[in-house]
Amino acid sequence: MKISKGFTLIEVMVVVVILGVLATFIVPQIMSRPDEAKAVKAKQDILSIESALELYRLDNGLYPTTDQGLDALVRPPSSEPAASNWKRGGYLKRLRKDPWNRHYQYLSPGIQSEIDIFSYGADGKPGGDGVNSDIGNWNDPSNS
Repeated sequence: MKISKGFTLIEVMVVVVILGVLATFIVPQIMSRPDEAKAVKAKQDILSIESALELYRLDNGLYPTTDQGLDALVRPPSSEPAASNWKRGGYLKRLRKDPWNRHYQYLSPGIQSEIDIFSYGADGKPGGDGVNSDIGNWNDPSNS
């Protein structure tokens, strides 16, 4: 009597069907994670920028204007109002782009708060909902 080792075609097909059914439920949940990770990264970057802006305000008595922008955290602003106590070496080593490779936005005075620091999110457009929502310092960072 010959004993065969291996799987029959039906056994292999059953395993493939089971894997397909599992993939139907699992893959969509895994695929949404990169967008969530990017949103968390943007929130962390915004908190870091906001801290640097607070230090700038403590040193100079006011936030940089919208026209001076976030660049005032890296280089002394060349326009008025002058930053008389600008910290040598700056408040940030460099300005990072958001996780979607776009510049962070800055408004002073802000619309949502005293200063607004934000990313337009995945779609790169103002507004949106869900994954395409703007991410800003007015969002509660604990809602990651």
